[in-house]
Amino acid sequence: MSHFLPDDFDSSKTLALIAGQGIYPQLLAARARKAGISLSLIELRGETSTELINSFPENQRSAVKVGQVGKLLKELKKLDAKYAVMAGQVTPGKLFKRLHPDLKAIRMLAGLDRRNAETIFGAIGDEIEKAGVHLLDARVFMEEDLAEEGVMVQGKDKIEPEHLKHGVEIARENARLDVGQGVVVSRGTVLAVEAFEGTNQMLERAGKFGAKNCLFVKLSKPKQDTRFDVPVFGLQTLQAMKDAGIVNVALESGSVLLLEKDKILIEAKKLGIGLAGILK
Repeated sequence: MSHFLPDDFDSSKTLALIAGQGIYPQLLAARARKAGISLSLIELRGETSTELINSFPENQRSAVKVGQVGKLLKELKKLDAKYAVMAGQVTPGKLFKRLHPDLKAIRMLAGLDRRNAETIFGAIGDEIEKAGVHLLDARVFMEEDLAEEGVMVQGKDKIEPEHLKHGVEIARENARLDVGQGVVVSRGTVLAVEAFEGTNQMLERAGKFGAKNCLFVKLSKPKQDTRFDVPVFGLQTLQAMKDAGIVNVALESGSVLLLEKDKILIEAKKLGIGLAGILK
């Protein structure tokens, strides 16, 4: 079914999808159903799409606010979930301004030395595991959307090998420092690095320089927690590249998900944007 499933996976047990924004959780749900998995839904209020919510019967779904860790654990138990998977983005600002922590979350947060997306979601993942629910790799059932090594779409602009090497080096260091997973470079110059604002905003900033021969590089962190943090590339990002005048992207093969991959490859060719997969 998926090589990201544990060896002892029991397909007769319920898998709870903890769904954030976007097409990612919808694709994962469709693939899991196709594989014959018993699927339930944990809706994150204000994040999960109405279309996805409505695709589940009422007795197979529950809803929590972002930050309600205790309630999340209770709902997983109520749904009799043996497994869980997180997919889809959560509005970044909610981790700071609109978080709704319950007592469980307050105690959890108090135990964190650093509070960022990685530590917070990592701690939530650990609480899910402690409750007896196996939190799966977020790439489960998504193999067909992973970036492939080599040229996936030939672009109009050629990126010289030394400039690609420079971009990859900067992206790896940025990821190692846990700043972000993407950078934009131009002929040996760093134009922008991705931080908390996200990929599309970084691309917009980079495009304001009007530089030529720009390259966007996106890869995983050295110790990526793939239970909740998987780098993704979608149609919106492709359009953001076009709007910014950036016509080449290098994505780490086997790590970055191209959501709706077939559509992305067709659209990239139409827009003249080069897509390549690079080794870890």
